[in-house]
Amino acid sequence: MPLTDREKITLKGIRDWEKKLLAYEPNDFQLLYEKYVERSFSLLPDSIQKQFFSVVDGWLFHLHAMIQGSQLQMEVKERILSAGRIFANDIESIEELKNLKIEQLQYIAEQQIARHRFYSFAQGGLTGTGGALLIGMDLPAIAIINLRVVQLIAMTYGFEVNTPYEMMTSLKIFHIALLPTRVQKAGWQTLMNELNVTHNHYFYEGSEQVTDITWTRQPLQQIFKAMMIIFFRKKLIQGIPLVSMAIGAAANYQLTRKVTEFAHNFYQLRYLREKEEKMD
Repeated sequence: MPLTDREKITLKGIRDWEKKLLAYEPNDFQLLYEKYVERSFSLLPDSIQKQFFSVVDGWLFHLHAMIQGSQLQMEVKERILSAGRIFANDIESIEELKNLKIEQLQYIAEQQIARHRFYSFAQGGLTGTGGALLIGMDLPAIAIINLRVVQLIAMTYGFEVNTPYEMMTSLKIFHIALLPTRVQKAGWQTLMNELNVTHNHYFYEGSEQVTDITWTRQPLQQIFKAMMIIFFRKKLIQGIPLVSMAIGAAANYQLTRKVTEFAHNFYQLRYLREKEEKMD
């Protein structure tokens, strides 16, 4: 069956977003900063660089598995299926969610997106109180929130993330969404190329490396945010460190907004592409 008017509008919106992403040109300051970060990291011996990225990749794989197998994630998965049954009461599996209309899936996905943006905002605000434990837990907490919402967006559009291919895809989306916009362009094109050439969506046949030198900017941003929080935490307003809390909340919210926008566009596009392929 052909795409509906709503699906055509959604597809046009994604293509407009894609054109904006691919046409993005960073300013001189952004280029200088990113090159400085990458050049500084490249001064480390290759063995240390490889070990660093191997450790980060291993951490992400274990984090993905931990989230996917958690009782909380199982409960949210069942809530997504329950939400789908509001529109079609015979839905029994994640795969069957693809039978719903795009506007119905958008409604379910946007509920998860809004909820996790709030979680990120609240978690950033708590980090902004300046407690050593909270600052130390900020990076793993924000990673869990964002990796989890990528998984949930995937499941909403009918893609079960417990297979090797979908696991690697969700990890790559998480990684690419955190990159500078200049680098995201190449990441998006890589994802599109994999969709064009991949016919087996169970086993993953590409490179299993997720992070690389372009990812080093994100930990530095987290360190800079922690420094700003520590600097402003003693500037109290009626006994509350509102400035540092605002810094933490705003930074984490914007990060989750960036991740969810990227992931949502990708999985909507996959849903629409699969529907178009069934028409052929």
